[in-house]
Amino acid sequence: MQDLDELYQLILERKNNPEKGSYTDYLFTKGLDKILKKIGEEATEVVVAAKNPSDPDFILEMADLAYHVEVLMAERGITPDQIKQELASREGKKSITRDRKQIKEW
Repeated sequence: MQDLDELYQLILERKNNPEKGSYTDYLFTKGLDKILKKIGEEATEVVVAAKNPSDPDFILEMADLAYHVEVLMAERGITPDQIKQELASREGKKSITRDRKQIKEW
């Protein structure tokens, strides 16, 4: 089973050693605009799948979005550890949600 850190490493490997004809190479060759377009498409597909009762479809779309987000991270030079650090820095912090006017912990 592949985790997101391993996927990121594979994406970096493909970025640094392109395999012609691979989808990952295609995205890096097309550049940031194409990667961003795909993230928008995949995010929309996640929203649609989340509204339907099929867990397999939702999981498929979440996996597609996770892959494309990691491609974007690699393109921008952002590592999973940087994201983990940001998430860890939020632990225990409180924020006020404007819609509900309540305090909730992250």
